[in-house]
Amino acid sequence: MTDQRVLNGRYELGELLGRGGMADVHRGTDTLLGRTVAVKLLRADLARDPQFQARFKREAHAVASLNHPSIVAIYDTGEYTVDAGHGETVRVPYIVMEYVSGRTLRELIRSNELDINKAVELCLGVLSALEYSHKAGIVHRDIKPGNVMVCDDNTVKVMDFGIARAIADSAATMTQTQAVVGTAQYLSPEQARGEAVDARSDLYSAACLLFEMLTSRPPFTGDSPVSLAYQHVRETPAAPSSFNPEVSEALDSVLAKGLQKERADRFPDAAAFRRALRAALNGIAVPAVTEPETANGTDDVGPGAGQDSEPETLVGFTGIGFLDGNAGRNHANEEPLPANYTDEPDDDAMPLGFPPERERTRRQKSRRRAWTAVVILFTVLVLAGVGLGLYYFMNQKPAEPVKVLIPSVANMSEADAIRRIYDAKLVPDAPVRVNDDKIPQGTAIGTDPSVGTEVAEGSHVTLKVSDGPSSVTVPKNLANQTEAAARDMLRLVGLTASTIIGNSPSVPAGSVISSNPAPGAVVAPGSPVQLVVSSGKVAMPQLVGRTRAEAEKALQDLGLTMEVVEQENSQVAPGTVTRQSTEAKALVDQGSTVTVTVAKAPAPAPEPTPTPSETPKPKPTQSGKSQG
Repeated sequence: MTDQRVLNGRYELGELLGRGGMADVHRGTDTLLGRTVAVKLLRADLARDPQFQARFKREAHAVASLNHPSIVAIYDTGEYTVDAGHGETVRVPYIVMEYVSGRTLRELIRSNELDINKAVELCLGVLSALEYSHKAGIVHRDIKPGNVMVCDDNTVKVMDFGIARAIADSAATMTQTQAVVGTAQYLSPEQARGEAVDARSDLYSAACLLFEMLTSRPPFTGDSPVSLAYQHVRETPAAPSSFNPEVSEALDSVLAKGLQKERADRFPDAAAFRRALRAALNGIAVPAVTEPETANGTDDVGPGAGQDSEPETLVGFTGIGFLDGNAGRNHANEEPLPANYTDEPDDDAMPLGFPPERERTRRQKSRRRAWTAVVILFTVLVLAGVGLGLYYFMNQKPAEPVKVLIPSVANMSEADAIRRIYDAKLVPDAPVRVNDDKIPQGTAIGTDPSVGTEVAEGSHVTLKVSDGPSSVTVPKNLANQTEAAARDMLRLVGLTASTIIGNSPSVPAGSVISSNPAPGAVVAPGSPVQLVVSSGKVAMPQLVGRTRAEAEKALQDLGLTMEVVEQENSQVAPGTVTRQSTEAKALVDQGSTVTVTVAKAPAPAPEPTPTPSETPKPKPTQSGKSQG
């Protein structure tokens, strides 16, 4: 079994930072680059489950393609082996992530450290991350306080893309094995129903997040996830201001729109949500969502609306009494009909069932006719006056609407341009993104209608915003930059970055050796650029069998120093390298000294010393003898 405290021979695990439903997160150290990282390990007891394996790997795949300051970066992935007992082993995946120093939003909410402005500022950061991930085609699907880290400088980092999916794969529903995937307090209605999700589902969860930051409680509370899911689908949350009086009506209106049950009634994208929040800080409310009418043209109001209701009590005069719609009630207390009641009235009779009129005098009849004529004349005059009034009203020209001029917004930021349009008493529509090689991304280009056009107050205006150039040049000075600096340079020109490790004899560890595409290449915006980052090491070449001069040249090319030890060797030619202190292909630090053994010819054998011979003594001559 491999050592679980050092993964892949590179990542040394430290203390436990957190524990989730499927993984543990440790502080770690990248021993190769010498930086602090966070290492996320799938729990060993879940490693056998292919669904958890797929979900864990999906997180790495999803976030690896995202490069945004408000999204936790992924550096590396891999697997390590765990002994499962009985001679079996399990391969457990891990993710190496950017280490973030700070606290989660859950901790800040529980400690009541958020005021209105700070809550809105943090929500804008979350929406910025969602806007970027949605443009990249990724839906997070689990936005909640525990998945948002607040750094020491009050910036946010969105993490845990464990159940994220590509928008193109949004046909996959939110249910797995009859269980809803996500966190109940922040589920969108479509997630609770197990339907397909899209970017607007994340925006509903973000609205729940903002609601809790403003009020210290989620929009809905319940005893079980099923109860919470039902409330998300069926019930309307109370206004945040009912829990926190400091919440303005404008913020109430933003959350009312963000928490709509129907996706079409919510904000169309994260950028629109951000604009509405900024406008709310200036007291500008979001228009209320119009409720749909029922089939008979009346609003659905109150319980039973749209159903067959009880008939109204109808009260009418018939000449024989009052009917209240209760046929069959007891008539014992009613006054009896007159004795002379008949079904065949006289010409001079009163309405049906009344006693016949007593005989009147001629004068009384004349007075009655006069009053009748007056009443008729008065009625005719009233009807004529009403008719003339209606005629005048119908033919009167409508009042001219108040006219305003379209303001100039060129070269403003998107937020300032929207505020300028609101200040001119106009309504900005969703911005149109236009590629422009000269105007920076996110800067306003103009409006439709154009500046100076006179329109009615309250008219809709389309803002044109630069989406940056249609092509981007890879920065030319990436080489020798630190990895972090190179990533920032790529992000500023609209490119994404990934990293691989390479060896270099001269580039310091952690700095960029090269890139692919190469610096100066012209690519499409958002294209990935692979950075080759120096490990600070070089690979040892094969020296054995080379001449001393060849070995020295090979080491000099790698920035290494050669130390020579000569050794007599009669088997190889003198000056040939027979041994090296570090074997070929092994990695050594830049500038290291390598000891090589070089053969030299054996010393010649010594010549034998000659044996000395005796010198013969001279013999005496005859003459000597005769003289002696």
